[in-house]
Amino acid sequence: MSKFIITHKDSKTKARLGVLNTPHGKILTPSYVFVGTYGKFRHLTPKDIKKTKTQLVIANTFHLWQKALNSKHEIRNKSKIKNSNNKTLLMEGFGKMPTMTDSGGFQILSLAFGDKNRIGKFITGDTPVDNRLAKSVIHRRKNIKITEKGVYFSYNGKKLFLGPELSIKLQKKIGADIIFAFDHITSPLDNYSYNKKAVELTDKWAKISVKCKVRNEKLNGKHQMLFGIVQGGLFKNLRIKSAKSIGSLPFDGFGIGGSYTKKQISKILKWVIPYLPEEKPRHLLGVGKVADIFEAVQNGIDMFDCVIPTREARHGRLYTKNGHIDIRKGKYANDTKIIEKGCGCPACVMKGTLDDEGALHSRSVIRRLIKSKDKSQNAAGQRWCLTHNMWFFNNLLEEIRWSIQRGKFTEFKKKYLKNFNYL
Repeated sequence: MSKFIITHKDSKTKARLGVLNTPHGKILTPSYVFVGTYGKFRHLTPKDIKKTKTQLVIANTFHLWQKALNSKHEIRNKSKIKNSNNKTLLMEGFGKMPTMTDSGGFQILSLAFGDKNRIGKFITGDTPVDNRLAKSVIHRRKNIKITEKGVYFSYNGKKLFLGPELSIKLQKKIGADIIFAFDHITSPLDNYSYNKKAVELTDKWAKISVKCKVRNEKLNGKHQMLFGIVQGGLFKNLRIKSAKSIGSLPFDGFGIGGSYTKKQISKILKWVIPYLPEEKPRHLLGVGKVADIFEAVQNGIDMFDCVIPTREARHGRLYTKNGHIDIRKGKYANDTKIIEKGCGCPACVMKGTLDDEGALHSRSVIRRLIKSKDKSQNAAGQRWCLTHNMWFFNNLLEEIRWSIQRGKFTEFKKKYLKNFNYL
């Protein structure tokens, strides 16, 4: 059976429906991928995750590094635990569901500039490079050293190295169904020259990643889908060059990575997608706001991961079809309504014991819990916020898939974004 099957294509856009088969289940695409950094979601059990309709999760190789090196067994193979001194299953917090791991490269970039000059994935505006910042910040990657073999850096007082071979080894040990090649990610403010070198290094590391993955399969017989990553920043010819090269390699799928302005997402996808194999899945790395989801799907993206739903949930920012609400605000102190009328998430439909007479989990109750200094009550509040946001995004993707199936994607996008206050 093919790992990825395209089941339907939209006649007006590049949007498409697919089924991605993994050892731990099938994924209907387009699909949202939730980030569980340490192989779990705080305050959620595998049963909780399942109730949110989540199909696919991604863990962080950088943060699972030491545990993976200390592991003596195949992480997802419980039959080998008896022969191991390490009893920890690194991804048991997800339960039996499809998983991904990143390469660890993005975390190293975040260390490059230090806390004062932390550069994220996005910048506002349209200008690729601000010359002043480029001279004072971007090219002074004091905290890391990038070489042909990989990256040297310091973390928690230790000098470390991460390159393509070690990244694949770590991801093999963690045991995700889908893993990513090690790449050279750039800052959104890096210039053409720097991005050109990054593309060349990403291409070299991609070929090493493929060889390492093939070698690992011969040794242990276990297949993991390996995705290559396209880089190139905001520069069209570099993006196309990277897409052609990475697309020609025997990857099982492809990720579009790097940094860019928010307004550039659609343009970059239009440059890249035509040069990637049509029959293989495409993943947009680190992008997942509501408006961005529609742009990604419209341009042929099958999956995307983002920390927004879970990170914001922990701080009480909840999503509804009309925009966000901050449940911590005082106006919700006596609000007896559920988070959103018509929502099918556990927080909105499940009866609890926190209200009088087992009432629904109202906004006021969730607000009181998440603002509580009591750890157990705060955890309960975060749990309801997490399940709501995850269900919201999964339900949105379900509606998007349904709109594509009916040939109504463009109309659905226009109507949804008209009502959703996403700015």
